[in-house]
Amino acid sequence: MKITVAGAGNVGLVTAVCLADAGHQVTCVDTQKEKIEMLRKGITPFFEPGLEPLLEKTLSNGQLRFTTDPKLAYSNAEIIFIAVGTPAKKDGSVDLSYIYAVSYTIAENIQNDVIVCTKSTVPVGTNDVIKQIFHHRKPRHLKADIVSNPEFLREGSAIMDFYLGDRIIVGTDNPEAANIMEQLYLPLKIPIIITDIRSAEMIKYASNAFLATKISFINEIANLCEKVGANIDEVVYGIGRDKRIGTSFLQAGIGYGGSCFPKDTKALVQLAGNVKHPFELLESVIKVNQSQHSLLVRKAKEIMGSLKGKKAALLGLAFKPETDDIREAASITIIKDLLEEGAIITAFDPIAIPKAHQLLGNSIEYSTDIRQALKDADFAVIATEWEQIKHLPLNTFAAYMKEPIVLDGRNCYALREVQRYPITYVSIGRPVISNVKPISLK
Repeated sequence: MKITVAGAGNVGLVTAVCLADAGHQVTCVDTQKEKIEMLRKGITPFFEPGLEPLLEKTLSNGQLRFTTDPKLAYSNAEIIFIAVGTPAKKDGSVDLSYIYAVSYTIAENIQNDVIVCTKSTVPVGTNDVIKQIFHHRKPRHLKADIVSNPEFLREGSAIMDFYLGDRIIVGTDNPEAANIMEQLYLPLKIPIIITDIRSAEMIKYASNAFLATKISFINEIANLCEKVGANIDEVVYGIGRDKRIGTSFLQAGIGYGGSCFPKDTKALVQLAGNVKHPFELLESVIKVNQSQHSLLVRKAKEIMGSLKGKKAALLGLAFKPETDDIREAASITIIKDLLEEGAIITAFDPIAIPKAHQLLGNSIEYSTDIRQALKDADFAVIATEWEQIKHLPLNTFAAYMKEPIVLDGRNCYALREVQRYPITYVSIGRPVISNVKPISLK
């Protein structure tokens, strides 16, 4: 099929590359000329495992091309995917200006019947507005079917998710369009669920909100475990044996981040408010998550008192491993809190330093060497569970730090292993291990 993807961000680029790799003729269009020039050279503007080799492959075999020209992009496409940004406004609602702008552009440049699929995460009812845009702007003799086709691509495993996803959602009121979309996705052998458009829009928000709820729930249980003397690892194992609950997204830590969960939970609360439905559960999920981001700094103060002049080693900047994305990352809240307390910070991350530097400038020091970050530190804070951190020999903390105090926001290490080393180890929802000197957390 001849396919165009509007938007070369995380979702758009992965979609374009994977569809090209599946044998379709794909054009990816974006308004940012510098980004398009990079992509034409086979250089990705963000890190995603496995993406760059696939990009080079599909460019070299001619299945994929990039352009900034809307006429070239849209005039002969059979299916057009909208994958542009939907940033949050200050009130938590979604900024749909990019969605509507690209819809106008597509409608004015199509020259044949087309299916237009919205992959961007949009509030319920957005595709109805897109329908109206096409009704008024497209050539009257042409047909444009609007489909909601939300994405479920996780940063760090997006390519695997494209090929091995749990389900594909296709929201449409046209059986013919549904059939074409089924034919497009059939080779992936992933269950395809056909719904009405509004249900498809809601499925995306409901999925992310539910996963965020699981994270905040287990973090609240972890915080309670600390106060009553229970161990969250054993609690999760115990409740996870119940098939109705499972263990996924029940890893205690310092909360969720990234480009999806924070934005989508706030947008769903805003959407509920617009129809006078107070979403009190989700409001609490958001509140718990925001508090959890600052948990380790509170623990550091309880242990050490004043942090002024103390050297902190921050291990991990990205909101999760295998990405350079720092949007809504817990590390950013931690850094801001530590700076307010007067701490001196050296941050380690294998790939996210350039993006962190754009945001934080020279307010902290950076290193791609864990040991350099730990050198002479008074305490260490683990914010991202990178493999380099999880497999770091635990004697490294005692060997390089001034005071081997480790605050682990991702529960990277087994307590029985930590007990073998002369470090003070504070994690989430588990007993404090101190083989250096007695400490107590209030």
